[in-house]
Amino acid sequence: MSTSRPDSASELSDVVKASWHRFLDEYEPLRPELYRYCRYLTRSPWDAEDLVQDAMARAFVTLGCLFKEPPPNPRAWLFRVASNLWIDRMRRAREITGDLPEAVAPPTPRADRDAASTLISRLAPQERAAVVLKDVFDLTLKEIAETLTTTVGAVKAALHRGRGKLALPDAPEPHVPPPAVVDAFCDAFNARDLDRLTALLLDTAVVEIVGLVKEYGPEAARDPRNGSFHGMLYSDLSRGDPRGGVAVQFRHGVLSSPPRAEVRTHRGESVVLFWYAHEHGDAVRAVLRVEMDEDRLSHVRNYFFTPDVIAEVCRELDVPYHTNGYRYW
Repeated sequence: MSTSRPDSASELSDVVKASWHRFLDEYEPLRPELYRYCRYLTRSPWDAEDLVQDAMARAFVTLGCLFKEPPPNPRAWLFRVASNLWIDRMRRAREITGDLPEAVAPPTPRADRDAASTLISRLAPQERAAVVLKDVFDLTLKEIAETLTTTVGAVKAALHRGRGKLALPDAPEPHVPPPAVVDAFCDAFNARDLDRLTALLLDTAVVEIVGLVKEYGPEAARDPRNGSFHGMLYSDLSRGDPRGGVAVQFRHGVLSSPPRAEVRTHRGESVVLFWYAHEHGDAVRAVLRVEMDEDRLSHVRNYFFTPDVIAEVCRELDVPYHTNGYRYW
């Protein structure tokens, strides 16, 4: 029996995209729990989203290369993929620095964070993962051992050590005024001045819509066909996009008006909130972070198709929000 094979890079890309979409149809409903797990392990919502993105990509590749049959417990398997990635990163960090990066508290309301952080914020990686999987997600000892690729005895030991440790309370968050370039970004965005906006970028800057696309250099970001800066300034969220865009179920009540940008401080860091007009008032639908090189932007990350990050940041800032789903297509 013969099977057809792609005869060009374009056809191969179409095949991979179709497989990726089928994978997401099956595993995307598990993303909120995967994010919640990653958030307990990592230092911030941004690190958690990075780990989720990497875990989903690794799971897709692993599923295509190694498994003859799908895993019987998809949630536990995704946790395993994320755990392995995170523990490997912690080991590499320890080899380089001689110490473990600290984690902040989990994605619970601020009033509850200190109590949760007494269990996990400064535990060793294996201990932290074991405590979270048992005390937060209520996995059995056998499931935890399978998730962490270890034995039930080792899990019991990790739980005993982890529960016996206390974390220091969170340090107070300093108030840092927003850098001038972030204020300039918001001013240019709200003035719909694409030239001034892209002039803030280094020639080597990366502009990213997290989980969707990365663009290199100002010209790519301002491209009227696919550029993210152009789309952020001029797209109408109330209408559909023939190429994809925000699905109709996420667009209820949004009005046909451009968003406005506002600088806020979140955990000591300046972030940009994008407010969209809705029938019942303005609400945030995207969060943006930047990296700087002196007075220019070197990396811009737009968290638009990241519902979990948007929800966490906006709840902590106590602002209204709507999410846009995980997908553009």
